[in-house]
Amino acid sequence: MTPVVLVHGFMGGSKQWHRQLGALGGGEIHSVDLPGFGENAHLDGFDTIAGYAAWVLAELEARGVAQFHLIGHSMGGMVAQEMVSQSPGSVARLVLYGTGAQGVLPGRFETIETSRQRALTDGPNATARRIAATWFRMQDKADAYEACAAIAERSSIQAILAGLDAMSGWTGVTRLPVLSTRTLVLWGDRDRTYPWTQTEKLWRTIPGASLAVIPDCAHAAHLEKPELFNQIVKDFLTN
Repeated sequence: MTPVVLVHGFMGGSKQWHRQLGALGGGEIHSVDLPGFGENAHLDGFDTIAGYAAWVLAELEARGVAQFHLIGHSMGGMVAQEMVSQSPGSVARLVLYGTGAQGVLPGRFETIETSRQRALTDGPNATARRIAATWFRMQDKADAYEACAAIAERSSIQAILAGLDAMSGWTGVTRLPVLSTRTLVLWGDRDRTYPWTQTEKLWRTIPGASLAVIPDCAHAAHLEKPELFNQIVKDFLTN
């Protein structure tokens, strides 16, 4: 079976995918931690999306993974788009989840520059908890909030600022019309980070892209409604 690669978003980590392990078709799953985040919080973060993409591809090569299905969430969805651009023959099927094609994040709960200034003022731990709350419909009352906030709190101020710079300096809009990888665009309809306009752009511009909208979920649908999320993704990857 084709391996599945999971790429988390800004201030995330591989452990946020625990509800997906073993539920996406029974094959090999590789959940990476981007430099600066999660289990790789001891590493410096990159300030370009292309840098993260090249790092993930090198990591997969080191693991002996040559061809794979790719799921990218949030900033990880930008990284996934870059991975397809850098190594188009490696990705069998692509899931762009809670993400967009513009790193400036138009319509986000706050601008990238506001996040930058607040991170410098409030510090990394307060920033981690504040931003993690926006990922859930019930915010800091959500069942999965504390676990996600704890992962986010591992991020250094360097990684936070580098990640924000990476997103603000990236766009993949011009590549969408020529993206030939079979793609599913997946979105929670209460997402505060990526509004419908970003999702619609991906869906309508990527040739033949499929669309799935999960109701009553914010930015972390894979944790708010994991059974539904897993069924949608498994169906796309196996049929």
